[in-house]
Amino acid sequence: MIVYGHRGAKGEAPENTLPGFVHAYRHGIRHFELDLVLSKDGTPVMVHDLTVDRTTSQKGSVGNYTATELAEMDARHNTSSWPRKIGIPTLEDLLDQFDDLEHLQLEVKKDSRQRLNILCNRLTEIIQRRDLYQKAAITSSDTWFLKQIRRRNKNIRIGFVAERKFPRPLNLATRLGCDYLCINWKLCSKGMVEQAHRRGLHVSTWTVNRIHDMLQLEEAGVDSIITDYPTSTRMFFDNRSRALLSLPNTPRSAASDNNTLPRTG
Repeated sequence: MIVYGHRGAKGEAPENTLPGFVHAYRHGIRHFELDLVLSKDGTPVMVHDLTVDRTTSQKGSVGNYTATELAEMDARHNTSSWPRKIGIPTLEDLLDQFDDLEHLQLEVKKDSRQRLNILCNRLTEIIQRRDLYQKAAITSSDTWFLKQIRRRNKNIRIGFVAERKFPRPLNLATRLGCDYLCINWKLCSKGMVEQAHRRGLHVSTWTVNRIHDMLQLEEAGVDSIITDYPTSTRMFFDNRSRALLSLPNTPRSAASDNNTLPRTG
C-alpha cells in the first residue's frame, strides 16, 4: 500500500507545517495529504480548520488574515511538539520546498460558496501552471466544490471524501466522476474496494494509525492509507519486506507483492 502522511506527519510534528513535511520526507515519505483554506488575500494556505483558534495562539477566521500574517503565527498549539516557532505555510511554499513528491491529496474543507469559488480558481491555476495533473488530486466532502473543479478543468483529478455510509459514497464518487474515493477506514470493506476498482477508483483510507488496521485494509485491497505516523509506518512495511526477502525459498516477486505500493491513481 501507498503510505500518505496525514497533514504532513500529524503524529510526529506540528500538522500542516513545513517542518512536518520535511521530517517525513527525510524518512522517505513522498505521498502526503494536507488541508487548504483561503487566506484574506486569496492564497491557498495549509491549515485544517476554518479558524486559527486550535493550532495557534491567535483567534478568528483564517480568512481574516493575509498569508504573510498567517506565516508569522505560531502553529504549534494542540498538536505535536516542536522546538521552534512554526507558521502556517502556503501551498506554494510546500511545492517550492520539494521537486520530487510523488503525490498530494489536497483536501478542501466546506466553506462559503464565494470563498470556495476563489479557492477553486487558485488551485486550478496552480495545478495548470506547475503541471501537477499526475501529482495531485483535489479532494473534498463538498460535492459542489468538486463539480466546480471538474467544470474548470476535466484533467484535474478529484476525490470524494466520505465520512458516512449514506448517501452511498461509492455511488456518489462515481456520479461526480471522481478518480479517488477517500473514505473513513471504518466504513471500508473488501466488497466496496472491489467495486471501486471496477469503476476505476483509487481507494484511500483515513486516518489509520494502528498496524493491525493497516494490515486488514491491505488484505481488503485498498490502494493507500493516510496516517498520522508515516515514518514509523513506512519503517514497519520496509522491515517486513526485508524479512520476507531473507526467508529461504521465498521468491523475490512474492516478497515484493506482500509490500505492494499500488498506483497513485
